[in-house]
Order: sequence, then C-alpha cells, then structure tokens
Amino acid sequence: MSLLEDLQTTLAEMDIPVETGIFSDKAPEQYLVIIPLADTFDLHADNAPGVDVQEARLSLFTTGSYTAAKKKLIRLLLRDDFTITGRLYNGYETETGYHHYTVDVAKYYEMEV
Repeated sequence: MSLLEDLQTTLAEMDIPVETGIFSDKAPEQYLVIIPLADTFDLHADNAPGVDVQEARLSLFTTGSYTAAKKKLIRLLLRDDFTITGRLYNGYETETGYHHYTVDVAKYYEMEV
C-alpha cells in the first residue's frame, strides 16, 4: 500500500470529492485536495532503511462551517492509524468564499525486501 491509496480509502467516508494535487472539476461546496509532501527513510543502526515514511497535506475547502468536517476528518485519520503532524486554519478566502483548513499526515510502512 501507499499513503495516497490509504488516504483515498479513509477519505471515501467523508462523502465529499477528493483529488490529488489540484481540484480540476467545478468546485462544490466542500472538497478535499491531497498534496504529497515527502517520502523519507527512517534510519536504523546499520544505516539501512527499514521504514518508508510517507507524508501528505490534506486541504479541506468548505463554504459552510468547517468545524464539523474538520472533526470528522481528524477522527477518521486517527482511527486508521495516520500520524497527524500538523493542523492549521488557513483562513477564509474572500475571493472564493471558502474556509481553508489543512491537516498534515504521515504513515509508516515497512520496507519491502
């Protein structure tokens, strides 16, 4: 599995559109964009990577109250063993009418030999 696959599975329960990189369709009242951030190796005593750490940023956009969607998103991520590395309310975008909230996540995968 990969972080993007795992996120798609978890985020399906949000019942809102999700895209990776950029939202290409006409924007609905609420949607999520996944932005891959990093793929790193966790080092061990022998300097051989044993864990692949994958990170992404989830950008939640909503024209209504963002708090209910934020709470549901956080609960789903924690339930499915994602590590939340950051959360930030980016503000209300007056030009678009959307609240923008981001959640940074990481997940650790054993290296496949």
